[in-house]
Amino acid sequence: MELSVYFDPVGLQKMEIFSSRRPRMMDYCIIHSDEQGFPDLEGVQIALIGVPEERGNVNNTGCAGAPDKIREQLFQLFPAHWKIRLADLGNIKKGHSLNDTFFAISAVCGELLKNNITPVLLGGSQDITWATYKSYEELGQIINIVSVDSRFDLGEEDSAISAQSYLSKILLHQPNYLFNYTNIGYQSYYVDNDAVNLMSKLLFDTYRLGVVRADMEEVEPIVRNADMLSVDISAIRKAEAPGNKNAGPNGFYGEEICQIMRYAGLSDKLSCLGIFEYNPEYDDNHQTAMLIAQMIWYFLEGFSHRKNDFPYRDKDKSDYLKYVVPVENHTEDLIFYKSKKSDRWWMEVQCTANVKARYERHYMVPCSYQDYQAACANDIPERWWMVYQKLM
Repeated sequence: MELSVYFDPVGLQKMEIFSSRRPRMMDYCIIHSDEQGFPDLEGVQIALIGVPEERGNVNNTGCAGAPDKIREQLFQLFPAHWKIRLADLGNIKKGHSLNDTFFAISAVCGELLKNNITPVLLGGSQDITWATYKSYEELGQIINIVSVDSRFDLGEEDSAISAQSYLSKILLHQPNYLFNYTNIGYQSYYVDNDAVNLMSKLLFDTYRLGVVRADMEEVEPIVRNADMLSVDISAIRKAEAPGNKNAGPNGFYGEEICQIMRYAGLSDKLSCLGIFEYNPEYDDNHQTAMLIAQMIWYFLEGFSHRKNDFPYRDKDKSDYLKYVVPVENHTEDLIFYKSKKSDRWWMEVQCTANVKARYERHYMVPCSYQDYQAACANDIPERWWMVYQKLM
């Protein structure tokens, strides 16, 4: 596939980027520009994609201007000692209709994923998550989606797709390739009780903002279980990220969202990232663009330290410590694996060979030491139980 036909080059000459003798991210990244042309993707591991699309926005008109404003801040940061081949493919050309843009995004992301390149989308409105989900359908891959958002984005029944209804579109789409959806950081006063009950019935994981912020380390196994991470900037408190018309007084702090992004980078399983809903028209002194640039920096930092230790079936189990935990009044022992490379934990949900073949990426459940301690105290971890019900 000729990817270049879907992109406009990055207009570097229009950006406010200060020069420096020391190499900055602009020097570290292979950029699609008028001067250099479309980059050679041989060996590229991460591809930045600007998506100036806002026709699905809800009360946030202006977010289409996000990509280049984020680049202005990102390109001025100093890279660390990374061994990552990073490319900026430019901005997706806006389609005649919203569905045309969705098609282009799905096609591009699908091609990148087939070549083991991680797309990082700079949006635009969050309904673009639907288009990235569709790219996995083309691969026939069943996935987990994790969303950092103050809302669930289910929308009203029969409502058109938008930044606040895209999840319903994913849930109702057939054939369905969604194994699990997880929301991190929802705020109860923005979420209807019926929506909370629906999420529970669907065996999806939802975590209130206060619960997450009380123990940020427990976010790591949640993010480690994601194939795709979608971030709504309105999940960050307005004082930290004013560049969103829907921003509120509560939400994540800047250092907390950067911590989540580093966890995402560290995850061997995660293969697509989207950051959406940034609106430059409401951004005081480029503060939100600076934060998003730092979020991407932390994602790259985590990516550079990946251990490649997700325990797939064909993995050498000598790289792990195996713990078998009998639980009272439970017919099967709980099996835990601890990586010798990273000290991270997984639980194995026992199931038939046919189920393991179909859900190879999902019966090994990322967890924490606290889950192991709970099992030792005869308490079945909630993470294990949720996956068990889906597989059975």
